[in-house]
Amino acid sequence: MSKNSEGVQPIAPEQGGDAAEELAYRLRQQELTTQFSLFALKSTDLNQILQEAVRVSAQGLHSELSKIVEFLPDEQRFIVRAGVGWKPSVVNEAHMGADAENPAGFAFQTGRPVISNHLAGESRFRTPQLLVDHGVKRAINVIIQGEDEPYGVLEVDSTNQGRFTEADIAFLQGVANVLGVAIERQRILENQEVLTREINHRVKNSLQLVASLLNMQARGSQDVSLQQALSDAETRVHTIARVHDRLWRSNEVSFVDLGEFLAELCATLQQTAPHHIVTCDVEPVVVTTDRAIALGLMVNELVTNAAKYAYPQGSGDILIKLSTPTAKQVRLEVSDRGAGLPSNLDPSRSRSLGMRLVSSLTRQLGGQTEWQDAQPGTRVVLELSTE
Repeated sequence: MSKNSEGVQPIAPEQGGDAAEELAYRLRQQELTTQFSLFALKSTDLNQILQEAVRVSAQGLHSELSKIVEFLPDEQRFIVRAGVGWKPSVVNEAHMGADAENPAGFAFQTGRPVISNHLAGESRFRTPQLLVDHGVKRAINVIIQGEDEPYGVLEVDSTNQGRFTEADIAFLQGVANVLGVAIERQRILENQEVLTREINHRVKNSLQLVASLLNMQARGSQDVSLQQALSDAETRVHTIARVHDRLWRSNEVSFVDLGEFLAELCATLQQTAPHHIVTCDVEPVVVTTDRAIALGLMVNELVTNAAKYAYPQGSGDILIKLSTPTAKQVRLEVSDRGAGLPSNLDPSRSRSLGMRLVSSLTRQLGGQTEWQDAQPGTRVVLELSTE
């Protein structure tokens, strides 16, 4: 079982973890889903996307084995298209039946997720020889849905005793939903060359659906910490969807006016922080879509963090500033006039999901982030290239 980036090993609920450990486990799944969503949006290599999906799925469920099987209509069977933990000559070579006599086929035929925590005692279907050969004891399967028909099944298998849960289905289905959008996008690009505006419209709608599901989960939870975590995740998904909404409405799909996008984002963040004054001072600068998504997520995290912690006793100002010191350089600042950072806090080593995401996005952008004492308050400065 792998550890997370802080060296802390979250414990799955079925393994007896307490509420704090369960929250850490679910937050880690949320972080993996966010990272995979960004990867799938950026990549145009379907094989890489499929392989990243199985890697993330196995990691998120603390399992050794994961695979994606594609349904071949002409042959009425599956082929393994991606996988981790399997013996050589499985990926792109191994076939299995698509009938209801095996876990993946049962999910595919019924159209519903399937959990089998005791394959040896299953009465619904047989255990495929591939799973027997790898010593699999339990499996969880979800459908990868295309626009018109299912692409196949995403499966995670484990050789250890334990239990997959309904909450694990929610995580795995989230990965499969993003994967379904990515597969559909790839099919359109291959068959009709460039219909990117329509793709971004579909991605936007899919992301809005994911955000709505997160909102429903938050409203249905009694755990305040989990409510906040799900609310934060919903805001992140909305930020990504907002970029795709701009792309769908524009003639240019590869680049975004970052100034206009941040101004729109600023207005939205003001609505989510009504007790604060969120101000946006931006210059027009065109960046690639990938950079706009990453920068939008970073601003969302920094403003949300300032709204939570900078003014513990009330309201205050939060400023977003975008400037271009040179023609090929962007300087982004998010500042407040609040309590300032604790003297013993190292943002680069923080266990906060928001700060970890800021650090990860900075590395992704190839930029440099500096946390400054604004006297009073905190100023976060990011400098990077426009290319």
